[in-house]
Amino acid sequence: MTTTEMPTAARTDLVGLSRVALRSWLERSGHGAHERVVWTWMHRRGGRDFSGLAALNMPRDLIRRLTEEAAVGRLPVEFRHRSGDGTEKWLVVLPDGHRIESVFIPETSRGTLCVSSQVGCTLTCRFCHTGTQPLARNLTAAEIVGQILVARDLLEEWSLPGEAPRRLTNIVFMGMGEPFYNYDAVAEAIRVLMDRDGIAISKRKITVSTSGVIPGMLRCNEELGVNLSISLHSARDDVRDGIMPINRKYPLAELMAACRAYQGVSSSRRLLFAYTLLKGVNDSDEDAKALLKLLDGLPSKVNLIPFNPWPGAPYEPSPMERILAFQQILHDARMITQIRHTRGEDILAACGQLKTASRSLPQTF
Repeated sequence: MTTTEMPTAARTDLVGLSRVALRSWLERSGHGAHERVVWTWMHRRGGRDFSGLAALNMPRDLIRRLTEEAAVGRLPVEFRHRSGDGTEKWLVVLPDGHRIESVFIPETSRGTLCVSSQVGCTLTCRFCHTGTQPLARNLTAAEIVGQILVARDLLEEWSLPGEAPRRLTNIVFMGMGEPFYNYDAVAEAIRVLMDRDGIAISKRKITVSTSGVIPGMLRCNEELGVNLSISLHSARDDVRDGIMPINRKYPLAELMAACRAYQGVSSSRRLLFAYTLLKGVNDSDEDAKALLKLLDGLPSKVNLIPFNPWPGAPYEPSPMERILAFQQILHDARMITQIRHTRGEDILAACGQLKTASRSLPQTF
């Protein structure tokens, strides 16, 4: 199959299946024992044409059944944009015609793929462009995993560990949607990504970002143990209520209690808090001091994010001198913090800018 083909309804798409589900499917024809070979071929080598399994001494009747009844689907990429700073954004088409965006951010020592978990978003955070796109539906585990497979296709890095350095090393669930409002599919996808016989991305290199959906945080703590990033953006309930309506359901006191209980939080493994600075809204000295009080005693790191404007945005970015003054207050209190360098702003790929409007941008590949 090509990167623009998806399996027909009569075929089972193996992408997104758990190992248990894959084994169950293979066992129907008595080939359950070959599950590991098929899994590794698909997720580590990027195999799509089942005839390639012949080189791995797979039974002919298994290859025939796979060819007739199964497929390794690929999500078509409608547009591919590259920023002047090397960031790439891909407009990916789902089987039902909906579109989502994924962003690849290359750095010297790593490459991070920002994936989506929903089509649109239900949270309506007032500073976020994605929040202006109504929720259409949740993504399936196959569609989430499919974003990583497409990335590895485009980056041309299908190889066994040790054969060549990976460009894609980290996964962040910071694209379209609230991951914990699609918990089951996100969790299944993460298990596929972490499997050592497949894509083999360590849980320490996977980060799930949430606006504070506490039930999902609790489940993630118990079941996955990946890194957690909290979209905080204010340490005051009155301000957070206005810019993030979810705070009315899960206010700061409850959110902080869940954060303090998160597994593995220590001086060596800190929770990440994202704080977008909005001019005249949450960027005062008093706001910085409130943030220090809120996070007191909690091993944490604060990412200060300059607001990335989008057409019709109701806010303005804080001036850089105000951002630096805010950061200095945190530094003086020995809070670990950094100002996140904006990447991909020229192609609307920066934090808070994702929305499936890529067709209005000129394709750059």
